[in-house]
Amino acid sequence: MLSLLLTVAAFGQEPGPPREHHMPPPKNLKILKPEQLMPAMQGFRVALGVRCDFCHVQGDFASDEKPTKQIARKMLLMTHEINGNFPDGKMHVTCYTCHRGSEEPAMHPPEGEQPAHP
Repeated sequence: MLSLLLTVAAFGQEPGPPREHHMPPPKNLKILKPEQLMPAMQGFRVALGVRCDFCHVQGDFASDEKPTKQIARKMLLMTHEINGNFPDGKMHVTCYTCHRGSEEPAMHPPEGEQPAHP
C-alpha cells in the first residue's frame, strides 16, 4: 500500500487537518486512495516544481490524455517498489530524491559542483 508518507515526509510536512472544499469525488484513481490524493498532488507540486496542468488536462482531472500523468503513476509504483525492498520499513526514496524541484530528474551534479570525499 502506498503511504501518505511517500510524498509528505520528503518535505518535512505533516498532513494538516482536512480542508473544507467542495470538490467532486475523485475519478479514475488507479494507485492512490482518495484520502491520499491531495497530499500526493501537493508532494508532486513541490518535488517537481510544477502546477496541476503539468499532468492534468485543465477542467478534466480524470483524463489520462497527458503522458506525464501516466509517467507519474509509473514513478509512484517505482518508488514504492524501491522502498519496499529496504528491510527497515522506512522510506528512503521519494520524488524529491531525483527531481529536486525540477520537472526532469537530475542525472548528474550541477556543473562545477565537486563530490564530497570522505
